[in-house]
Amino acid sequence: MSPRLRLLVAIVALSSLNGARARAQSGTLVVVNKAASTASVIDVASGTTLATLPTGNGPHEVAITRDGQTAVVTDYGDRAGNNTLTVIDVAGLRVASTVDLGEYRRPHGIAFLPGDSIVAVTSEVAQAVVLVRVADGSIVKTLPTGQGGSHMLAVTGDGATIYTGNIRDGTVSQLDVATGQSTRVFQTPPQPEAITVTADGDEVWVGSNSEGKVSVVDVATGAVDEALDGFSFPYRILITPDNRQVLIPDFRAQELRIVDRATRAVVDVMPFDGAGPQGITLSPDGTTVYHAMSLENRIAVIDLETRTVVRHIDAGARPDGVAYTDLVVR
Repeated sequence: MSPRLRLLVAIVALSSLNGARARAQSGTLVVVNKAASTASVIDVASGTTLATLPTGNGPHEVAITRDGQTAVVTDYGDRAGNNTLTVIDVAGLRVASTVDLGEYRRPHGIAFLPGDSIVAVTSEVAQAVVLVRVADGSIVKTLPTGQGGSHMLAVTGDGATIYTGNIRDGTVSQLDVATGQSTRVFQTPPQPEAITVTADGDEVWVGSNSEGKVSVVDVATGAVDEALDGFSFPYRILITPDNRQVLIPDFRAQELRIVDRATRAVVDVMPFDGAGPQGITLSPDGTTVYHAMSLENRIAVIDLETRTVVRHIDAGARPDGVAYTDLVVR
């Protein structure tokens, strides 16, 4: 390749990256405010809160459809526990409905299945994952985990398999969506909360609250590799769309660790002293991180290539779960 052609390729690549970053600096955030029992709908470009909507008591997590039209919040509740989901019409800036889960109390982890008509939701009290049709609030299937404290969940790219971190029993459950059965249980270090799975379903990453470890489950062999340690409280785990990096907020250490997925080496640590880093999400192109700073009542916007905070966006009281969509709400 000639020097001139090489330069042209570099310019095109840089232009494409800058364009991706620009797109990720627009769009909409839906942020769950735990202390206020509300959800904020925020315009990313201006940082303006477009609406502050009521949820059920003690909301914790949120999932959003790929087109950004609908978000669903889990109303986890206080010690007694809650049993509702709040469905938000994002473009309409309103609460569309409240789903009553009946006996399935303490809903927490949530994700849309492919097609975006059904959400998978954990119920700690029932030791199960329930599949809920968002349009009418009906429970279409129950997948028992049989394990205590099924708190967070992760869904494979094809939607065929769900994994739950079972905090009380120190296990990860593998659930078959088609049959509704628990097919395997993996023993992990105690109190596994944070959990994610690679899109191809080959690896499950899980964090141990009590031992400050992050383990990787090889799904094919069933081996559990205690790959990383030295955490205080690995609150969440997020894998970038290109499958190359793993983002792990450490709530008690007040930092975000960035890990190379292939080598499992920590490549950077971003400090957030006194900020309380909790919920985290990415723009679909993987260029921008939106990270809830729960003790500062705002969202840190992070350029993932430079690993710098480029700005902050105000949220409500004790923000945690956060979802991003390219949809711009007018």
